[in-house]
Amino acid sequence: MGLLDGKTALITGAARGIGKAIALKFASEGANIAFTDLVLNDDMAAGLEVTRKEIEAVGVKCRAYAGNAADYTETEEVVKKIKEDFGSIDILVNNAGITKDGLMLRMTEAQWDAVINVNLKSAFNFIHACIPIMMRQRSGSIINMASVVGVHGNAGQANYAASKAGLIALAKSIGQEMGPKGIRANAIAPGFIDTAMTAALSDEIRQEWIKKIPLRRGGQVEDIANTALYLASDLSSYVSGQVIQVDGGMNM
Repeated sequence: MGLLDGKTALITGAARGIGKAIALKFASEGANIAFTDLVLNDDMAAGLEVTRKEIEAVGVKCRAYAGNAADYTETEEVVKKIKEDFGSIDILVNNAGITKDGLMLRMTEAQWDAVINVNLKSAFNFIHACIPIMMRQRSGSIINMASVVGVHGNAGQANYAASKAGLIALAKSIGQEMGPKGIRANAIAPGFIDTAMTAALSDEIRQEWIKKIPLRRGGQVEDIANTALYLASDLSSYVSGQVIQVDGGMNM
């Protein structure tokens, strides 16, 4: 018997990376999976289908939805379709995110807006669409994927840090508003995690990061997925409005 048997999880930005790891972890614990990702070309569409098949192979129901999480109207339509396809939405993981780094003096308005819209506004869009469903169920777990830089900031990432800090405050606020309705909201703040994004960094930059981590290594996507499973399941039934830093001790 899995920790999430009979549950339906909606995960944004889950065609690859951390989102995909969370989807696979949830599926292995019995959850049916609805996931979204942006599709701009044939390769992205193919990636969406590959991930769907991997999750389905675990033995659960899985459907993939192409869409722009930053678009309010599109999100409302996607969530409506997911409710029709699955009947319920018990878990929402707001994982969609991008980076467009640069020092503030050189950062353009377009760079700022893109990151805030994809990272933060998308979470508003999906929470706003899912809350009525969860309220009728009188249960639900919302998980915002933040970052340690949303806790302590980071030079050259003002837009990214602001978006991730917003996700933390959003989770705390929703936790207060929706607690009486049986809905919990929390945030996960990953540190240096080995993904395609961090793999693109130079060895010098990677080593500088690792020096700051007491465990002296980067984390794995499974570390984040395990934390998400805890927050999604009844193991954390009395945990709400919290931010859990998964960073190897980097931000003590």
